[in-house]
Amino acid sequence: MAIQFRDRTIDDFKGKLIGGGARPNLFEVQLFLPPNLGVTANLNDVEEKMRFMIKTAELPASTIGDIPIPFRGRVLHVAGDRTFEPWTVTIINDVDFSIRSTMERWSNAINKHEDTSGVINPTDYQRDAIVDQLGKAQNKTGNRTLPVLRRYKFHGIYPTNVTAIPLDYGSTDQIEEFQVTFQVQWWEAYKVGEGDAETPDLTN
Repeated sequence: MAIQFRDRTIDDFKGKLIGGGARPNLFEVQLFLPPNLGVTANLNDVEEKMRFMIKTAELPASTIGDIPIPFRGRVLHVAGDRTFEPWTVTIINDVDFSIRSTMERWSNAINKHEDTSGVINPTDYQRDAIVDQLGKAQNKTGNRTLPVLRRYKFHGIYPTNVTAIPLDYGSTDQIEEFQVTFQVQWWEAYKVGEGDAETPDLTN
């Protein structure tokens, strides 16, 4: 029997595109810093500044490995182990270098530049981060709060790479920026409702 499809029009598509679609420029990152590592004297100030200065981030990928098992000329595929990819953010650099300095100090605390010493206990140098996918504000009187559509929490992150900042006489009309790549132990996804109440979104 032939499968029947009704006509699909632009109005049909419009009705399915809830909220006009999620926008990649509506997001916020909260990145928590390890205390007592000489990172900075003003942890709260730097954490607050990063909410504004982290200009690009990523919603994480989900990867499950594959175990191929040969059998009589065919291959049976079964699920392997889950892996979590490194997470990279791009940060705007202002003239006080506070975020850049913080990332360099965090990295140095893990493995010092002058020798191979550093913090040994992972709980002392690994922290958490949150990425909120924001939505557009509703047209309600006096309410300009951007709703959180989805939240991802990264657990046990630490910097593995703080990139160079190119310097160039020919660079005009630009502001410096750099990238930091973090190793990730694991992440989880949440729905966020009224009052920032979180509901796990990966449970059966």
